[in-house]
Amino acid sequence: MLSVIISLAVATLFGGALYLTTSLPPIVSIITAMVAFTLIYIVMLKQVMKRVGDAMDAVQKDIMSNRPDAAVHKLEAVQKKYAYWQFFIHKQMNSQIGMVYYLRRDFKKAYDYLEKGFVRHWVAMAMLAIIQMKRNQPKKMIATFDKTVAGTRREPLLWSLYAFCLDKIGDHNKAVTIMEKGLKKIKGDELMAANLEALKAGGKMKMQGYGDQWSQFQLEKQSAMIRKQTKAMQGRRKVVRR
Repeated sequence: MLSVIISLAVATLFGGALYLTTSLPPIVSIITAMVAFTLIYIVMLKQVMKRVGDAMDAVQKDIMSNRPDAAVHKLEAVQKKYAYWQFFIHKQMNSQIGMVYYLRRDFKKAYDYLEKGFVRHWVAMAMLAIIQMKRNQPKKMIATFDKTVAGTRREPLLWSLYAFCLDKIGDHNKAVTIMEKGLKKIKGDELMAANLEALKAGGKMKMQGYGDQWSQFQLEKQSAMIRKQTKAMQGRRKVVRR
């Protein structure tokens, strides 16, 4: 990455100049060069990430305004401009682009990007696993979820999604096991506990409690979600009238 190379080059020159122009012990020059490298790298990292953050704000506005093509264009521009400056930017942009295509239900294009995405971006990785489930690739789905929960252990929705997808493909016992494992990592999560009890009783998991986070994965038909939301709204109105 360019930021590392530049920082290392400048720090080496600085340490070498200090060694050649002073009578200080060599260890002082080495330590000074290491400190210089760290400081230069941090400054460059902050500058690059600030610019990436500004670009991502513009991308978010495009997504909120239903301009997915413009969002993808900006993400590709960020990828092209900054991928060689910092680690993981290329993969992170792949994840973001894949998510845009997933939300548009263009799962073929989404898969191509998500497969090359950043493993620590759990939302993108979960979307990849769901596409693998839809493609009848249960082994790949399980491998993707396993890799994702290994890197993101304290996200309740991720564990719940994993269990939901396992139950959906008929692996009910493993779904229970995954929920139990998740609850050990996230103690006291009431929604996870309720869904675990539902699974143990042979029932279905209720995911609407996760709100828009759940909706983005599009695992329920839009009409079914609208009916459930309407029913919930009517229930709240009845309570108010009393």
